[in-house]
Amino acid sequence: MSNCHSNEISEFCLEGRFLDFVIKDGYKLKGLVLGTSEGECYVKLAKHLRVAFDWRLPRGTWLQVVGEKKHDRKTGEVKLKAQQIMAARRELETGGETFSVSSLTETKAKSAKATILVCQKSDCVKRGADGVCQALQGALRDRGLADQVTIKGTGCMKNCKAGPNVVMPDKTRYSRIQAAQVPALMEKHFTDSSVSQNQKNVTEVTMPIASTVSV
Repeated sequence: MSNCHSNEISEFCLEGRFLDFVIKDGYKLKGLVLGTSEGECYVKLAKHLRVAFDWRLPRGTWLQVVGEKKHDRKTGEVKLKAQQIMAARRELETGGETFSVSSLTETKAKSAKATILVCQKSDCVKRGADGVCQALQGALRDRGLADQVTIKGTGCMKNCKAGPNVVMPDKTRYSRIQAAQVPALMEKHFTDSSVSQNQKNVTEVTMPIASTVSV
């Protein structure tokens, strides 16, 4: 019997507290873990949500999730895939302070991590984006910055032929970055400056498409 007959597909809508991100390969966002009235559950994010999701979302935020529910009749396994996520309209009490959340765009982390963006579209991956991500992870660990800086894979940065493309926390953009260049890149952006300083908005520098970036 085909999978079409063994799987029952329906829509779902649930509310729960955001507990954690589910990450693949150390930097690729795959889904969320939510705490609901029935216990913890994993919700996979549709591709359009993974690309645009705000990593600053505070843990404990109440979310409303709408999407597709797939029930395997043979195994009893249930898989949830989110197509839309909104902040639940309810009041939360945290540390004696009561506040309400009406949309995800209004939620801000009290201490947001600095973020390094790395394009994960096929052209950049073919040119070594995965190796760059791994090198960045190792460099952050070596410098004790793993809990202060996060690496986020993104959709196309519109500079495919000059990949891999990387954007540092201060919005400086680099093209044709290779894993071997990461130590110099880290030295430039994380020496003699705190991570919080690197998070400030500065003039964005887009490197020439036709030339290799020197760091």
